[in-house]
Amino acid sequence: MATQKKNSNFVAIITMFFIFAMISFVTNMAAPFGNIWGFRYEWAGMAGNLMNFLAYLFMGIPAGNMLIKFGYKKTALIALAVGAIGLGIQLLSSVVGDDIIVINGETPTTLNLFIYLFGALVCGCCVCMLNTVVNPMLNLLGGGGNKGNQLIQTGGTLNSLAGTLTPLLVGVLVGTLTKETTMAAVAPLVITGIVIFVLAFIIISFIKIVEPQANLHNVKYEHSPLAFRHCLLGVVAIFFYVGIEIGIPGELNAWISRENFEGAAAVAGSLAAIYWLMMLIGRFLSSIISGKVSTRTQMVTVSSVAIILVLIAIILPEDITFKSPKFEALNITSGEVPLKCLFLFLCGLCTSVMWGGIFNLATEGLGKYTAKASGIFMMMVVGGGIMPYIQDWIGRNFGYVNSYWLVVAMLVYILYYSIIGSKNVNRDIPVNEEPFDLRDL
Repeated sequence: MATQKKNSNFVAIITMFFIFAMISFVTNMAAPFGNIWGFRYEWAGMAGNLMNFLAYLFMGIPAGNMLIKFGYKKTALIALAVGAIGLGIQLLSSVVGDDIIVINGETPTTLNLFIYLFGALVCGCCVCMLNTVVNPMLNLLGGGGNKGNQLIQTGGTLNSLAGTLTPLLVGVLVGTLTKETTMAAVAPLVITGIVIFVLAFIIISFIKIVEPQANLHNVKYEHSPLAFRHCLLGVVAIFFYVGIEIGIPGELNAWISRENFEGAAAVAGSLAAIYWLMMLIGRFLSSIISGKVSTRTQMVTVSSVAIILVLIAIILPEDITFKSPKFEALNITSGEVPLKCLFLFLCGLCTSVMWGGIFNLATEGLGKYTAKASGIFMMMVVGGGIMPYIQDWIGRNFGYVNSYWLVVAMLVYILYYSIIGSKNVNRDIPVNEEPFDLRDL
């Protein structure tokens, strides 16, 4: 019996790892699509990305309620079906509506853009549901604590790997994106995505996945997860964290691309790519040590180091430069840039640990409230749209380097949360948590 349960848990863990990779695949497909529309309408370049983030705001709590009503496996299957539909809507934008003007003005806007944006919103709902499933399930399958964090960080490593490989897949199936590229040209990429979703749906349908918290729909909830102080403060920490994760490379890209040297835009994009590469490395290292090094220790360390790195980047004179690294295999271009940039993209090593770390600390000891808390956490991913927008406003009005003071402030909060705010001071609230013995894994 113990061996059978161990095998079921192993299958569940591998399945969640796969879904973690799917999340990044869908999210990172927004970038090439956005570039296509950005060439056509200047305001539309990040519109698809914004739709992805807005979906979290509206879908977070419903996704958490779906976990309670349907369980982890059924919620994942629903999410995969929604993802296939979302990509199908985006594919539809490549074949209809290009000749229908819906907004007349100096730059007439066509119907197919809004079809694409609706598809991006639907895909965002899919990613939100998948995120709501994988984070608490991996944490619960690991029994919380260091082991739970280790599983989340391992899944995060695969998430980053998929994010790194997706642009390569775009290059193979589409080639170089230019002003002449249309949504019809990326149809092979969209169709590939739909096929992957359908196959994932079929495979997971036949896999027996252990439900670490079964029959939650029969449980009475006397409190909200936010009644736990460490969960409430963790929700704020997640909001700031996603803003940091997106804001650091996003503002770096905006800053360097406007520098006065040849190929500045390509170099700016490459620096942002190195940041994501650092996140991949950081998550991989964390997945190795998380079984022995506590989540709190990791979080205190990385938030402290990140504060130091950003402060150095702000203080260093801009005329001190270095030649950024070049990786031809990843299409990363080299260029002479301010040394400040080195300290900014190195922050990826620190931010890589924060998502899993904050989630692990904030859901520790929540028991039956974990699923509801996961839905609330997903809502706060909208911080990745709001905080970078504020940072960009600061950058455009007071200087791009000065905008990183906002990042410092958010990092200070995360350091506070890691040291003090993450302590569970509400142990008097009954959670009716069934024991989940690591020896059964």
